[in-house]
Amino acid sequence: MNPSTILTVTRNWLTSFIIAHDICPFAGHVHEKDSIRYRVADSGNLETCLQMLITECRHLDAEPGCETTLLILPKVCPDFDDFLDLLAIAEQLLIEQGYEGIYQLASFHPDYCFADSAEDDPANYTNRSPHPMLHIIREASIERALRNYADPQAIPERNIELMRKIGRQELQARLEAIRNNSQNLPTFSV
Repeated sequence: MNPSTILTVTRNWLTSFIIAHDICPFAGHVHEKDSIRYRVADSGNLETCLQMLITECRHLDAEPGCETTLLILPKVCPDFDDFLDLLAIAEQLLIEQGYEGIYQLASFHPDYCFADSAEDDPANYTNRSPHPMLHIIREASIERALRNYADPQAIPERNIELMRKIGRQELQARLEAIRNNSQNLPTFSV
């Protein structure tokens, strides 16, 4: 896939899955404000991708109107365990670069699997995406959003319940349709 298609697929995933099913109740607002930055790493080189991560943190430092960045890594870590290693390195790099408490990372991967969760548990789809990606989030924004949200602790439980209600087969078909940039995306029957 070329970078343009990767961006289209990622935006479709964000709007037709994450926002449409309120997986992240804060995503719709930043999407509507057009304050999400999308960056595609063309390289499969780990060091280059980590440099991009810091470049994006610096961009967020310089651009307060840009709320968050989705760093899409289509050529890096197709294996989920390798991706977890990348995530650990990336989190340590943020600390080393003085970004602890300023930015945090959320992670997404086509084969995402929560610790102590079965690989086929539909709940994993809350963090399954068309491509591996790191979501750089301003911690101040999270704190502000959570202060204005009635029951933030209920978000994960609600998402797990919703994913299990939809079911693994339908979720898998939906992600595959998004990944293939289908114009006729299937709808959920919930």
